Amino acid sequence: MKITKLETFLVQPRWLFLKIHTDEGLVGLGEPILEGRAKTCAQAVDELAPYLIGQDPRRVVHHWQAMYRHAFYRGGPILTSALSGVEQALWDIAGKSLGVPVYQLFGGPTRDRIRLYKGGGDPEGIKEWIDKGFTAFKTGVAGGRPARIIENKAFIDKAVDHFAALREAAGTEVDLAIDFHGAVSPQTAKVLIKALEPYQPMFVEEPIQCQNVDMLAEIARGTHLPIATGERVFTKWGFREILEKQAASILQPDLCHAGGINEVRIIAGMAEAYYGGIAPHNPLGPISLAACIQLDASIPNFLMQEHTTLGEGYLKNPFVFKDGFIELPTGPGLGIELDEDALEDKIDHDWENPVTYHPDDGSVVDW
Repeated sequence: MKITKLETFLVQPRWLFLKIHTDEGLVGLGEPILEGRAKTCAQAVDELAPYLIGQDPRRVVHHWQAMYRHAFYRGGPILTSALSGVEQALWDIAGKSLGVPVYQLFGGPTRDRIRLYKGGGDPEGIKEWIDKGFTAFKTGVAGGRPARIIENKAFIDKAVDHFAALREAAGTEVDLAIDFHGAVSPQTAKVLIKALEPYQPMFVEEPIQCQNVDMLAEIARGTHLPIATGERVFTKWGFREILEKQAASILQPDLCHAGGINEVRIIAGMAEAYYGGIAPHNPLGPISLAACIQLDASIPNFLMQEHTTLGEGYLKNPFVFKDGFIELPTGPGLGIELDEDALEDKIDHDWENPVTYHPDDGSVVDW
């Protein structure tokens, strides 16, 4: 079998889909996207085509090594996002060629179904989603405005009161995490985490910027709450320092950014050695979710899965959610097929990252 063509196309609301075609008619699907940089990623995929065309797609790990190492400049969000989507599509072809799901190629499933969590911003919304079967949620910091370097008591109280209201609505059986989104300073993060402790968040995600690993480790040592990070960390080499310094006990690699399915499986193995859990980051599309599910099924230390869509309007057979979980797909490869007719009115987009400034003085703030 040989690869004949790589085809990328922009898909609303902000995604980039990839098809890798072969001379035997098998087509692999992937999502080689970086949010706000879709066209850049498409170009990066196009630059991988000269190497891939004519190759046997089933040598997935060999091709990953060649594309990663022969680039000379290694890592970074653009190159690893392009590589991640290509890797997903290669595994899709490998599974289809053998008639088995990708998780079977990694030794078979370690669980029978996959737990999903939902974003939740207000008490009534959480109650509605609980009625629909969700048992886990994640919210943001609701302090009323972007956080300052050193925050006042009013900001802390407002953020904690909001979380407390969500906890009251959700109850104590439901898991409720909070995401600082790397937009809070170390000075404020410590105070806010301490104030949140009585309400027992499931984990605190990106309490500070992930590059500040030493401070992240200090924050982790200063609280009994689990610290999570990883959506902006790439490859096994990026996660090594976080694990060695015990800066987080929940890792959140993104399968569309961190290197793909097998790379995140390796990261999960590294985390297992440190008794860490894996909660893959995924604010992206249905191909990304399908890749995540294959990974989730194949590792022992999976926690829960983020998602934005089950594939309605994109897949011929969307994933079915029931009682907090989705059943393992049994189809070959990633187990999905695009609904080309439904996609017709969703092709192309010009989505850009939010541009935010602080209301106090107009200075740039994180989003």
